[in-house]
Amino acid sequence: MTSASTTSFHSAYEHGFLRTAAVTIPVSLADPRRNAEAVLDQAGACHDEGVGLAVFPELCLSGYSAEDLFLQDAVLDGVEEAIATVALASADLLPVLVVGAPLRHRNRLYNTAVVIHRGEVLGVVPKSLVPTYREFYERRHFAPGDDVRGQVLTLGDRPVPFGSDLLFEAADVPGMVVHVEVCEDMWVPVPPSAEAALAGATVLVNLSGSPITVGRAEDRHLLCRSASSRCLAAYVYAAAGQGESSNDLSWDGQTMIYENGVLLDESDRFPDGPRRSVADVDLDLLRQERLRMGTFDDNRRTHAARADSFRAVRFALRPTREDIGLRRQVDRFPFVPDDPARLAQDCYEAFNIQVSALEQRMAYIGEPKLVIGVSGGLDSTHALLVAARAMDRLGRPRTDILGYTLPGFATSERTKSNAYALAEALGITFEEIDIRPAAKEMLEKMGHPFAQGEPVYDVTFENVQAGLRTDYLFRLANAAGGIVVGTGDLSEMALGWCTYGVGDQMSHYAVNTGVPKTLIQHLVRWVISSGEVDERAAKVLQAVLDTKISPELVPAGEDEEVQSTEASIGPYNLHDFTLFYVLRHGFRPSKIAFLAHHAWRDAEAGEWPPGFPEDAHFAYDLEEVRRWLEVFVKRFFGFSQFKRSALPNGPKVMAGGALSPRGEWRAPSDSKAHVWLEELERALPARVEVRPRAEA
Repeated sequence: MTSASTTSFHSAYEHGFLRTAAVTIPVSLADPRRNAEAVLDQAGACHDEGVGLAVFPELCLSGYSAEDLFLQDAVLDGVEEAIATVALASADLLPVLVVGAPLRHRNRLYNTAVVIHRGEVLGVVPKSLVPTYREFYERRHFAPGDDVRGQVLTLGDRPVPFGSDLLFEAADVPGMVVHVEVCEDMWVPVPPSAEAALAGATVLVNLSGSPITVGRAEDRHLLCRSASSRCLAAYVYAAAGQGESSNDLSWDGQTMIYENGVLLDESDRFPDGPRRSVADVDLDLLRQERLRMGTFDDNRRTHAARADSFRAVRFALRPTREDIGLRRQVDRFPFVPDDPARLAQDCYEAFNIQVSALEQRMAYIGEPKLVIGVSGGLDSTHALLVAARAMDRLGRPRTDILGYTLPGFATSERTKSNAYALAEALGITFEEIDIRPAAKEMLEKMGHPFAQGEPVYDVTFENVQAGLRTDYLFRLANAAGGIVVGTGDLSEMALGWCTYGVGDQMSHYAVNTGVPKTLIQHLVRWVISSGEVDERAAKVLQAVLDTKISPELVPAGEDEEVQSTEASIGPYNLHDFTLFYVLRHGFRPSKIAFLAHHAWRDAEAGEWPPGFPEDAHFAYDLEEVRRWLEVFVKRFFGFSQFKRSALPNGPKVMAGGALSPRGEWRAPSDSKAHVWLEELERALPARVEVRPRAEA
């Protein structure tokens, strides 16, 4: 892929996107000239929007419902003239145009898709499967094209590739490989697009007539979504609409674009006039998904005889390198759905994944007590909720949960009171152990300046406290016949923001290690709203939600401002955003910055997750995005893998990824971050060097 530094960082095409349109137009039955004009009107509009691929309905140059008029030479001659007109007018247009047309070949008529770009017909694809059931009588006019492979069709005086074995590949847009199928082709058990995807097609398009009946629109969604998900591809669908014959049928002009099972855009149905769905398909995402899923290519080997017989028609798209925006939703919180129903479902599943995993571990060990450090902060609160629910499900008393608050030199009254109130509300056994005497003794024996009264709050000062807390918890577990429940989350493990070995990186079972920081607050809100706790506990949980994220290891300064985790390592909003795209898709830093810029630059734009506090609706400019992305890259790739390589057991929760070396992420602890930093620097040169402080 061309480096973003050589052109424009702000160009969607530079970051692996292909702007795609699914278009429906009013047709004039048996009037190819007028239909060509309608196609070109929309083609010009697509060009103005930076669209690289525009898909039109089945037989749109003649109308799908022309019936026996398909066999009239005047109509068929007019269709060929219309194709020539569209091709000539496309010379200065960006989009690859895919239009439907009835075409003669040898002694038969075929229902075809004609692929046109920059003045040239690139190829013609016949409909493979021609229906003859219910309202369909297509074989009265058209021959099936499933056996048409390796052939050539003459349009005007020029031979063009003709067959169901064509792939259209852009030489200058990596990953843009287009396959075309027509309507019925996607309704069968093994559609042509499935073989094409195995052969390398990433963008599957369907030109459809498809008269509408009750429930059929939902069926189309199901098929398109399924095809895009199974084939790890985009699926672009355009159905016939206004102007088709109403003799016995009706038409809704449905258009939609799916990508890997996700609906990117759809148009309103039953339109008056043309409509189009437009979305930026992420070709990088599709390529990365296929790299990760080795069974995808294994399936190709099973079907090699067919998959390897496709012909590639290569062309140059010559896309714009200007800033055309980004036509797709980019969630601020990729781990957190914006839709309330989906968020509730995700929280239900995440919470119960954690609970059932802890329950299984306890049952296997032999019903140990659970020992947990309760700080009054978000992570330990959620881990305690999981522990309480696991005890309930096992029919054991919550008093078998041994909670401890372990105040140090910087513990605030607010978090300490939260811890006490939560323990009381949940009915667990609870004690306080002041670690300051032991910490001071250790610092004295080490000769640390703090022991002599100097305000030195270095990493040693912090980790003496963090280590003592974990040491106490492990020994208390030994004494009680219990296990230590870890509270550290996925985001902290990604950044290495945990004390290794004798600190919060270690436990007997880490229930939160698969949950990102940005989701935990919503899990706690879900626990409140779902009735998992009573009103008294709900009030305490809300108080925890309202508390600033802090390790509370450094005393407050003269301004009485408590230590802030995010002031030290950056906002978890941005770090979790980066983490998702690093783990799930392996994207380049420059692409992650591009996506983050579009997701976070305007606090008023787009959706926020339900329940998210309005006073926390932040925006981040590109400089901030770049700054904290560099911090993430340095910490994730160049610093903290050794901590992840020694993670305790804990359940994977999010499809976006996990960091256990026994699960989804395996990496050397002695690698460096140079390649990621250099790529980021080429795309977005730094103004100020960012140096995260070291800690272990």
